[in-house]
Amino acid sequence: MDRICNLVRNGTHQAVFIMAGPGIGKSAVTDAVTERLAGSMKILRIHASSALAGVPFGVLTPYTGELTAEESVSPVAVLRSMWSYFEKLKGGHGAAVLLAVDDAHHLDDASAGVLAEVISAGWATVLAAARPRPGLPQPLDQLWYDGLAERVDLRPLNREQVEEVLAHVLDGTVPGATVDAIWNASGGNPRILDALLHDSAETGVLAKRNGIWMLLGALPADGARLAGVVAKDHLRRGPEEQEALKLIALAGPVGRKVIEDISGAAVVRSLLDQQMIVEAPGVPSELSIWNGIFAGAIRNTVSVSRSLQLLETVKAHQNPTQLQGEGRLRSVEWALECGVRVGDDEMLAAAKEALLRFRNHSARSIAARIHHPPLVPMAQAIQARALYNEGSYTEAAALLDACWLPLAEDAEGLAVLLLRVSAHQAIGHPLGVVAEDVEKHAAPGGERSWQEELLHLLQLGAEVNVQALSEAVEVMRKRRTGTGGEPLRALAEGLQAHALASAGRPVQGLEAALLAASELPPLEGSLFFFPEFVLGRLVSDYLAMGEWESAEREINHYATGNAPGAATFNGSLQLLHGYSLLRQGRMERAYQVLLPAVEALSLNDPLQLYRFGTALGFYAAARLGDTEQARRLEQDHKDADAGWPAHDLLAEAYVAAAAEYQARDGKGLAALQTLMTTPEASARTGNLLEIFAMCWDLGDPSVVPMVQTAAGGVEGRWAEALMTLATDWENADGDALMTTAASLEEAGFVNLAREAYARASTVLEQAGERRRSRQAVAQREKCDHELGERFREGRFIAAAPAVRLTRREQDIVELAVQGLTDREIAQRLMVSVRTVEGHLYRTYVKLGVRSRDELESALPK
Repeated sequence: MDRICNLVRNGTHQAVFIMAGPGIGKSAVTDAVTERLAGSMKILRIHASSALAGVPFGVLTPYTGELTAEESVSPVAVLRSMWSYFEKLKGGHGAAVLLAVDDAHHLDDASAGVLAEVISAGWATVLAAARPRPGLPQPLDQLWYDGLAERVDLRPLNREQVEEVLAHVLDGTVPGATVDAIWNASGGNPRILDALLHDSAETGVLAKRNGIWMLLGALPADGARLAGVVAKDHLRRGPEEQEALKLIALAGPVGRKVIEDISGAAVVRSLLDQQMIVEAPGVPSELSIWNGIFAGAIRNTVSVSRSLQLLETVKAHQNPTQLQGEGRLRSVEWALECGVRVGDDEMLAAAKEALLRFRNHSARSIAARIHHPPLVPMAQAIQARALYNEGSYTEAAALLDACWLPLAEDAEGLAVLLLRVSAHQAIGHPLGVVAEDVEKHAAPGGERSWQEELLHLLQLGAEVNVQALSEAVEVMRKRRTGTGGEPLRALAEGLQAHALASAGRPVQGLEAALLAASELPPLEGSLFFFPEFVLGRLVSDYLAMGEWESAEREINHYATGNAPGAATFNGSLQLLHGYSLLRQGRMERAYQVLLPAVEALSLNDPLQLYRFGTALGFYAAARLGDTEQARRLEQDHKDADAGWPAHDLLAEAYVAAAAEYQARDGKGLAALQTLMTTPEASARTGNLLEIFAMCWDLGDPSVVPMVQTAAGGVEGRWAEALMTLATDWENADGDALMTTAASLEEAGFVNLAREAYARASTVLEQAGERRRSRQAVAQREKCDHELGERFREGRFIAAAPAVRLTRREQDIVELAVQGLTDREIAQRLMVSVRTVEGHLYRTYVKLGVRSRDELESALPK
């Protein structure tokens, strides 16, 4: 806006053209510019419209009122009349005139020609807002080519800009998942973004939980603000365009020829030029409204009776055999909305399509209408999966209890039983509850059924029984594919992958996970979430190996290709991401990721990771000195239903370590030491090594020899790096420690390198090599900086040992000294503003200062 105002004031150009698509804000910018310049210029307005586009000089009527009918169609007479109007407006004071033109793309050629003459003659400056397609009329466009006009293009907000808007509007932390959902739904369109924020907050869909803004459901397409945006857009259009938009919103994606036959090719071309609709290539090519939320809002403006009329009109021009995918789904949804009967087979296919696209409400509502007895069990299973996606596990379990047995011989039978087990585990029921029910229906004698085999595999996975799982997988690989086939093998190999990683054999586990992944293509669209199940195991193996980048790549690859499932699985993905950062020692970044992830999992926990997530969150909060959040997360962990049993050992370890960081009374460390001696830990060398590393971080050097022993039996770069560090630590060779630290840093194990440099500085100082010791300290601080550990043994503690600030107090003071406000600090650290204020007050007392202005001078230089 500043740039546009300067262009108008400086007089370097006689016209400024603001170009933007629908809803980007060109009219709002035009209004803001005219308001700012109203004190120094005379403002006139012209509102072009599609209704006047066919009337020569129609938009100029307010300035040509004194002309006769014959003169009103003469360009020369119209120009003379406008010049007279401008002179009267100036009143002899010579004030410049600014002519603001809205929707200039609708100007008729005659009016555009007159405005071009006005600009060329310098009678007035023109500020025109228009859409890039169809663009400005030729006379105005030519002025830009001739250099008499400047063009300013406004574009949709990108993700970073939307994130900035949300951070400004919302008081609290806005996690990436919320930003992504709102950005994708709004398309970066400021008007729709504003409407969605107001409507979702008004309906409670966008809610603040523990300081974090979460989406508790689908963004509303029926809100009052969004309805206002649609109504305003409709007022700018003629009846033909309005009707075409309604048809496309109701039927889309719909064949282009269908809409052209009904509304005319010219209307379709016009809407495409205005970017109100988009065309998908194919045979036949299909049309959709440019934004899904906007399409939903248009549908809400159409009455049921009118919708039924339009449905019949479309049916008369549409070949139903050409409908597929989303188009077929929308045709069923539209028919049901109008009360038209749809066959059960067709509804079942549509419900499956809706489920595949994670349109859970649609899948549930369509499947619930199916009453043909042979199709009811599958319809119930579809409803159950949709409910499961939404986190309604109790309702899902009830439906699955009713339909699993009738579907036992169906191709989806195994997936349905797996989903049933998951639903029961999500509400705290142990695996045995489902196993007992299955056993009641098992045939007496004979071979074990595939249902019993599945439950047996799940039990082995829960127990992390590596040997038994490996034997079961080997048998499956040798035998021919029978009932269950690829799904059962994918499940077994996924469970084996996790067990191998826990046992310290992640390289072999990765091989099993990749084999499980190779089984996935035929399982696309299954009622069970095989891809996400396998992904979790694949990432766990990479993390156990210390292959951080590979783990991140797998997470990002899934997130990029599976956007529709974000509302269901994003919490799980973010937890894996946070766990990766935590393993790397990037504690602050891990904390920023884990807090929203745990909050998301409290709403929807499809992989049963919430309990494990609360343990990781508690650990990160305790290490960073955030006592308030640590206590809350500790309680959340205690209150949580049992998660996937295979995670229990590590969850218990992280909770014990967190308790030690919080209390520093030795009890947490003692609990860890007790945990090391349990049969579970002894059998899981990979997990045991991770527990040893926790103890080492807590300052227990007695575990260093144990690390050497355990790491020797664990596969992967992380174990190798840990063993090298432990060996050099024990040998206390300063030169070897410096060399090891440098190699660890280069290999990406910055947290381990940091410990090696710290140990080297101590050893070299004791040996009298002070210059080398200072070099080690400098390298350690470099690692701290990369890890985000700004204060760990930093200038506070080193220079002012009498001042004991907590880790959180240190973080807040550092940000305050940088000039951040209390609200900005709260958003950065994901705490409440009140928490920041409380920490700052306590810090003032400890440092002997009275305000944040005195903080910098109170800190050691």
